[in-house]
Amino acid sequence: MKIGVLVKNVPDTETKIRLTADKQGIETQGVKYVMNTYDEFAVEEALKIRERLQDGTTVTAITLGPERVVETLRTALAMGADEAIHVDDPAFEGGDSLTNARIIARVVEPMGLDLILGGKQGIDYDAAQTCSALAEALGTAQALIAVELKWSEDNQSLEVRRRIEGGDEIVHVKLPAVISCEKGLNEPRYASLPGIMKAKKKEIKKVDLTGVGLDSAEVGASGSATRVVGYSPLSERPECRILEGEPVEIVKELVRALREDAKVL
Repeated sequence: MKIGVLVKNVPDTETKIRLTADKQGIETQGVKYVMNTYDEFAVEEALKIRERLQDGTTVTAITLGPERVVETLRTALAMGADEAIHVDDPAFEGGDSLTNARIIARVVEPMGLDLILGGKQGIDYDAAQTCSALAEALGTAQALIAVELKWSEDNQSLEVRRRIEGGDEIVHVKLPAVISCEKGLNEPRYASLPGIMKAKKKEIKKVDLTGVGLDSAEVGASGSATRVVGYSPLSERPECRILEGEPVEIVKELVRALREDAKVL
């Protein structure tokens, strides 16, 4: 079985985000980037499938972005992925989920992948669209927000328990398929020291605009159906107040503050 895993390089959740002066992006200087949290579940699931089958199954990590995203590919390799592909070209900058999925589809289509796994969403833009757009571009089955996978005896289909509002849904898909992974599917492993050392030496395949076979007008900002018109910072939280005194007086003051200050009553 050939498995592809989509991984994304995103700002660490502990990083303080600062906007550029024109409010058209974020300041990247000093920002620590890591593998997208939900993509860690996808990598782990791919490795678990390979370990279970033990039939020459391969796991290939794939990402799109500038040179800094290579570090995320190295993380996937250190966890145990067999190969890595870095899709990068200046023409790809500014692309939305649909455009990026179109690019990735061109990369993975000739690979003959049986299964493509990815995180349910990126923790930066939270669009949660790339996996479904990729499945549409490839014409394959898809199951999103997976929390459990149950394979058939011949490993050619599987039942996916997926998280939906108010409960779980069971869907049956046949390979090839694209599945996005949710927290709870597994517990991602830590990269071992030998794995980290091996990952540093592994070759990462590069694919540019020529390699994907698309015109520059079809990718990046030019080929996108949507665009970000601006960013705005979150409003600062009001100062925390601690009410002291007798319980009766505290309740009175709390009710007054909720009604007159916060205006929520």
